[in-house]
Formats: sequence, C-alpha cells, structure tokens
Amino acid sequence: VWLAAAKIEWENNEVERARVLLRRARDRAPTNRVYMKSAILERECQQLDDALDLIEEGIQRYPTFCKFYMMGGQICSDDLTPKSKYTLDRARKFYQRGLQACPNSIVLWTLASHLEERAFTFEQKGTERQNGNGGSVTSTNGFAPKSTTHAGVTKARSLFELARLKNPKQPDLWVEAIRLERRAANDKLAGTLMARALQECPTSGLLLAENIRTAPRVEQKSKSADAIRKCPDDYQVISAVALLFASDRKTVKARKWFDRAVVLDPDQGDSWAKYYALELETGTPEQQANIKERCIAADPHHGELWCTILKQMSNHRKTVAEGLELVARQIMDQRSQTTLT
Repeated sequence: VWLAAAKIEWENNEVERARVLLRRARDRAPTNRVYMKSAILERECQQLDDALDLIEEGIQRYPTFCKFYMMGGQICSDDLTPKSKYTLDRARKFYQRGLQACPNSIVLWTLASHLEERAFTFEQKGTERQNGNGGSVTSTNGFAPKSTTHAGVTKARSLFELARLKNPKQPDLWVEAIRLERRAANDKLAGTLMARALQECPTSGLLLAENIRTAPRVEQKSKSADAIRKCPDDYQVISAVALLFASDRKTVKARKWFDRAVVLDPDQGDSWAKYYALELETGTPEQQANIKERCIAADPHHGELWCTILKQMSNHRKTVAEGLELVARQIMDQRSQTTLT
C-alpha cells in the first residue's frame, strides 16, 4: 500500500509527497523493496549521496538483497572520470561486498566484470593526463576499443572464471565471457569458450542463438538448423533465425519467424524491438502500427537490450511505445555500425 501510494505521487511529479510516504514506509513497514524504491527515487532526483545512504542502510537490514549492491555500484560507476577515483573504488567495494553476500547472483558477477573492463580505460586516461598525453579513446558502449587486450580484460576474465566455478551451467556467464573475448579481438579464445559452453549447456537457447549470430556467414545456416533441432520452441533461437532471414533480405520469412518468437514469449522486449526494426526498414505504416499495438498489449518487461535501455534513469518513465522506438532504433544503429566495420 505504501509503495502504491508513493508511486502515484511520484508519477504525478509530487516528489516530496512520495519521499514522505517512503520515509513513513521505512519507519512503519520496512522491507527491502521499500528501501530500494526510496533509493531509486533519490537517484532519479540526482540526490546521489542520499541514494547511497539509503542503500547502505538497506544493506545493514537486508544484507543478502543483491539489488542494493547492484544499484550502489551502478551509481558510483555511472559517470567515471579521471577525477572520480573515489567513486570507482567505492563501486568496486559495492560489488565485492555483494559477491561475498550473494555469490549466486549472475548479474552481480557480470556488473563487477564489466566495471573492471571499463576501469582500465578510465585509469589509463588519468595516467595519460598526468603524463601530459591525450586521453585514450573509448568506444560508444563504454568498453575499451576493439583489438585492445589489457589489464582490464584480464581482471574481467578472472572474475568470469571464478563466477563459473561458483555457478556452473549458467549460460549467461558463458555468453558474457565469450563477448568479453570478442570485444578484445580474442576470437580464437571466444570460439574455444563457445565450444566449452555448448558442452556444458547443450540446450541453452541463449548460447545457441549467440552461436548463430557470431558464426562465420557460411556456417550460420547449419548452426541454425542444429539450434532449431535442439530448441525448437526457444524464442531466442527463433529470433536469431529471423535475424538471419532479415540479413538475407528474405523479409516474408523473417516476419514469420519474428511473429513466432513474440508468440512464444510475449514478455521479451528484445524480440518485439527486433520485429519492429524489421518493419521500420521494410514494412508499411500499417504493419509498423500493428507491431507497436501488439507490443503495447503484451507490455514486455524482459530482454537484455530492452532492460538495459529502459532502466536508464533518463528512460525511467518511458511508455512501452516509446521504449519500443528507442530499442528498435538502437538495434538498427548497431546493425549499421556492424555493416560499416
């Protein structure tokens, strides 16, 4: 009840009223979600110190609630600059504490590894500026440019290895480790990891879809057939096959497979966004409107890219329709960049 009342005030831009309600909730009916929502409110209002104080208080009460550590680390690492070493160290400590309290949180392991990969670029910039050199180049995704194997990659790799030891048979950890090596241009190692991953998780739709996406062009058809045989009703595999048809300009087949993907799991925003991107590129206004209406009705809440974009503070209040546009445009931009490279 407290959270519902605070949400109404928050959505009506009555921030102070929402803040008062959440304060009362913490006093009278405290839960981990009450503390999390309180911290989110302060973060959205750019009161970052207050948000971090609430997170610390929440950790004291609920030390095994992994989202506190995630949020604390993200707040401290959102805007790394050479002048903000304190926030980098604090972000690391949030993730370290979180992994001690919640060693089975796959997301925490992933965030900690991503931080180390990014931290090298940040620390290198600081060193170069101190030495009077220009800052190093950072790619648009926040990671170091491709073809750069560095200490950050080594630290991130070690974290993923430890994560897999503590959490075997987790496809998400394998995929993140594979992508780390591809960003560092270690394609041979990435291929080795994929082979090991598919041995450990042979029916993972996530891994099979990633294998289709990253395979050499001449192998994609056979890998698609193998994936469909193993996981005929996995939305990730079906979506990967649809993308393959789209890249071959087989629009009718792509549309059919995307339609199947969103029917299999309508809660996956990434599938809707990929489908909508196809219609933006090849469909009529009526077809585009149809996909948007169906997506709004489905009201998706999951999806790797969907959650990454929609959970950004600047997009926190976006509608499903606005989110669909944002994610679809991001997919189209990524595709254009891949084509150019």
